[in-house]
Amino acid sequence: MTQLSERPVQQASLDSDGMERNVSFLGLLWASEGSIIGSGWLFGALTAASIAGPSAIIAWVIASVIVIVLALVHAELGGLFPVSGGTSRFPHYAFGSFAGATFGWFSYIQAATVAPIEVLAAIQYASSIHAFRHLYKGSTGTLSGTGIVVAVVLMFLFVIANLIGIQWLARVNNVLTSWKVLIPVLTVIILLATHFHSGNFSHGGGFFVKGDEIKDVLIAIPSGGIVFALLGFEQAVQLGGESRNPGRDLPRAVIYSILLGAGLYILIQIAFIGALDPKMLADAGTWTGIGDTKDHPMLTALNAAPFYSVASVAGLGLLAGVLRADAFISPAGTGLIYLTSSSRISFGLARNGYIPMAFAKNSPRTKVPVLGVIFTAVIGLLFLLPFPSWSKLVGVVTSASVLMYAGAPLAFGALRLQKPDLPRPYRLPFGKVLARLSFIAANFIVYWAGWGTYSTLMIVMVVGLVLMVTSAVFKLNPNQPKVDWIAATWVVPYLVGMGAISYLGGFGQGAMVEGIGIFKNVWVGGNGHIHLYYDLGVLAVFSLIIFEIAMVTRLSGAKVDEYVREVYPPPVAAE
Repeated sequence: MTQLSERPVQQASLDSDGMERNVSFLGLLWASEGSIIGSGWLFGALTAASIAGPSAIIAWVIASVIVIVLALVHAELGGLFPVSGGTSRFPHYAFGSFAGATFGWFSYIQAATVAPIEVLAAIQYASSIHAFRHLYKGSTGTLSGTGIVVAVVLMFLFVIANLIGIQWLARVNNVLTSWKVLIPVLTVIILLATHFHSGNFSHGGGFFVKGDEIKDVLIAIPSGGIVFALLGFEQAVQLGGESRNPGRDLPRAVIYSILLGAGLYILIQIAFIGALDPKMLADAGTWTGIGDTKDHPMLTALNAAPFYSVASVAGLGLLAGVLRADAFISPAGTGLIYLTSSSRISFGLARNGYIPMAFAKNSPRTKVPVLGVIFTAVIGLLFLLPFPSWSKLVGVVTSASVLMYAGAPLAFGALRLQKPDLPRPYRLPFGKVLARLSFIAANFIVYWAGWGTYSTLMIVMVVGLVLMVTSAVFKLNPNQPKVDWIAATWVVPYLVGMGAISYLGGFGQGAMVEGIGIFKNVWVGGNGHIHLYYDLGVLAVFSLIIFEIAMVTRLSGAKVDEYVREVYPPPVAAE
């Protein structure tokens, strides 16, 4: 799979970001894997099954293929540019400031909101213990006042751990991730070997629980927590500025982490469906009913702590106890590393000149971006207010993540044309084709999330642009770049076009959610004017048009040299 560059012209400067390069290959691998294996494994199988039933397995396979291809794109870019906050900087290198600011903000929002999701997941699981029931309101899916206080305390502990330094953090994360991978593996083996009810795959409405079965499978990919669970392979890229040997280690860490994570999640979904007590499924009526507690004690317990409940009902007391412990360790480990990576993304945004330069200042002793860590924790806590439940946060974070990922294939295609001779420790085979296919696939996932999720994300994007404009107006960053309008002529048509197709499509059609606060009465789907399959064709053609426009309007090679000067300094002329 890996192809080494034959004649590298330049070598990347490994001290361009001014950080300590102490993170080994295992540290990078476990940073990505520890982000992939978090609350997604605790809740994703139940949420996906409640939407698509046993056919959720197909959704996991489709999502895994899409995310693996996106990961391969990131593997080439990560090896090419071993910098901190890489995903926020690739579009900047290829298309300039406006495109870089837009995709950089998506990158930051998705990373900043994962830590509170993981905190919420840990508290929700803890509420299955009688002594902690007061932390979470199962009837409304929200944290209680005490639960919010606990969430703040946990985020504070994440901040302290991050401020100590990356080398110590990487060692702690290595231990946590080893546990986080081991427990799901043991759970799958035990459940498949001792409590596997094959009839579950045909009961509860059948393998496809509704007549519109394919649509349910597609909806489950973004809304069932599937893509959210697979997020995290890019964490190795975000820590590129602290990697000990980035050229060799970054691509391998990205590729190995997503292959391991995808395979494990598919097995987790199979084990959950097979291990669920048939009586519990009968009480729910159908697979789509297991997410609705209906004041049923067993279903209420299942929704609060899915795998713990399955193990308890099966009489696996020891496993249930281990799962309760893991319900804190897995989300905590993921939240810890995401707070780390999001502060590196804000570091990258500051280095690119979009936000105040203070975010790019490291602690002299630990080489950690202190302001970035603290600010990210505060932003994350704010997201617990309008979206206080795991499922409510997942849709928006997934769309932000995939839009962030969508910037990578565009940057990949442009940089292949702009700087073909830069050293690529990993070179993706069939890159031209896979870049286009991965861009289309990323847009599919955003579309499947529905109009309500997309429109909410656009509001968040506008907030980010206002913050960046404020930084520019008050000259809070001396490196503020000029706006590269021509190279970014495709950005606004892309975002508007995605919104139009989402609104006219049928995903989430006819559903209105009450929401919370300013998000009351949000229409979660389009109006159905473009029917299923036609909509996918329209979106594919639209994506290809945007891709080709981006390739034509990309920055010149000379402009790219200017932006990447810190990473690839100009060669010194011979005397």
